[in-house]
Amino acid sequence: MGKVILVTGPARSGKSEWAETLAIKSGKPVVYLATATETPGDTEWQKRIQKHQERRPSDWVTLLVPVKLSTTLADAQPNRCLLVDSLGTWVANLLEQDEDTWKKTVAELLTTLELVTAQVIFVAEETGWGVVPAYPLGRQFRDRLGSLVRQLGAVCEPVYLVTGGHALNLSLLGIPLPPAQS
Repeated sequence: MGKVILVTGPARSGKSEWAETLAIKSGKPVVYLATATETPGDTEWQKRIQKHQERRPSDWVTLLVPVKLSTTLADAQPNRCLLVDSLGTWVANLLEQDEDTWKKTVAELLTTLELVTAQVIFVAEETGWGVVPAYPLGRQFRDRLGSLVRQLGAVCEPVYLVTGGHALNLSLLGIPLPPAQS
């Protein structure tokens, strides 16, 4: 397996389960970096979080990392497998950042990945396959997440697309594109 892996796909596709399978197969102690936090009063969201928690092996360590992802990755011990679930929630948590600050945040993440000694598995949603959101904040979220996934796809090996209950290794099937123009 590669040092940094990307697992992407649409909602309910099985991407988290595939990422968890890869983490188990790594044979390393797993640290689950949860970017979502519980929202009081949102029972549906709490049930989703609980379902993820129940699926994880009991020996996994869970850290809540809604914002400080680069710092947490940089501080990770070697010979660990860090499972980040999910980048969509992380992007949503940072939507208040202006464009320049967001670009610096992404650059910091990419730089951190060059230095990290632990294995990292990212889970990311694919949001750009449907209707263009009607509201500016929705478009900003979709564009930021789409751009982040593309940038990570350029540095991750392998990259998996999980859809229709199947994990496809895009690193074997696809042809990498040149970096996107800003």
